[in-house]
Amino acid sequence: MVETGRRERKKQRTHQALVNAAMRLFERKGFEQTLVTEIADAADVSERTFYLHFPTKEDVVIGTAQARLDAGLRAIAEWEPGQTVAEVLGRAGRLIAEETWRSDLPSGLAELRVRLLATTPSVQARLVQRLMRTQGELIEALHRAAPESVRRVDAAALVGALLGALNAAAIVSVEQGDDPERIRAALHRAIDLALRPELVAAAVRQEEPAGG
Repeated sequence: MVETGRRERKKQRTHQALVNAAMRLFERKGFEQTLVTEIADAADVSERTFYLHFPTKEDVVIGTAQARLDAGLRAIAEWEPGQTVAEVLGRAGRLIAEETWRSDLPSGLAELRVRLLATTPSVQARLVQRLMRTQGELIEALHRAAPESVRRVDAAALVGALLGALNAAAIVSVEQGDDPERIRAALHRAIDLALRPELVAAAVRQEEPAGG
């Protein structure tokens, strides 16, 4: 157990070293001009180690996408009897928001991501890919958790509204120079707006029609 904890801490340190090195190089040379080998060298690791942490250079900018997805899936998996769809999705949204606030904002990665999204097509494309994957997994998880009350198409609408609100609010809040606490408040406000109870209630049915 102690050895596992030591390995995990070393992995996290290496991950952060790669992020820090990449951010310095992106700022100095530009994203497209920076090579993976240069990031690895600056972090004092091999190129192979870089790819163990990040599938692509763009994934450095995307940030803690997997952790955000895992947080949302955990909220749905822990759905307790008596909780409404709005409550479960609200918790998923808050966990996703807190992961962003805890990891990407203090490091400056969120600000860098917003800037590159406006200027770098490969980052835009990769973000869309990751967003679609996150959205798809959350949709299926929500539908599987409550197949009797949430149709797949309605799960898609609810998850899309939640993720769309979070992403749009984060981008605008960062662009206008809000400090981390204001960005955090903007994310939580976005969740409340996207999951207004009357709108969620309209997507939750009483009976499952034939064909799902």
